[in-house]
Amino acid sequence: MARLKDQYKTDIVPKLKERYGIDNLNALPQLRKIVVNRGVGKAIENSKRIDEATRELADITGQWPAQTRAKTSIATFRLREGMAIGCKVTLRNRRMYEFLDRLISVAIPRIRDFRGLSPTAFDGRGNYSMGLQDQLVFPEIRIDRAEFMQGMNICFVFDNSDDEKSHYLMSEFGFPFKKPKEK
Repeated sequence: MARLKDQYKTDIVPKLKERYGIDNLNALPQLRKIVVNRGVGKAIENSKRIDEATRELADITGQWPAQTRAKTSIATFRLREGMAIGCKVTLRNRRMYEFLDRLISVAIPRIRDFRGLSPTAFDGRGNYSMGLQDQLVFPEIRIDRAEFMQGMNICFVFDNSDDEKSHYLMSEFGFPFKKPKEK
């Protein structure tokens, strides 16, 4: 079993029950999926970039990503309908918890000039989104093999939650949020 999944079941569930007064396990907030997305706008000029981004995302997540394609043509950007412009992967269950563990314990501490994650990046329904500037914070990516610097968006989707419950749950997992400024 993944370390964070075990931590959720043994440590966090009792705390959630006590804090929110919810006895039903199915009504407790829980992490449902993680979506990792990479938009590769430069793929219009160099098709090698989309292949490289897809391979790197597969190395990082342990699951082969789906390529996203343009829905409409935009002449100004030299973009044609159906052209590959990004890749994404949806992680659930074991792979989700393993990725989350690597993100919290390895990747986030390697971010240069890191001052904490924004506590306001929730969408009002409890889901949280964050962005990374480059892929080199993950140890799976070798610096000498990385040809392009490309960031990614990571979205955490929760069930039975609101912003406050999701913030508490993520804090219990060990997310390093910025501390609110004191007056």
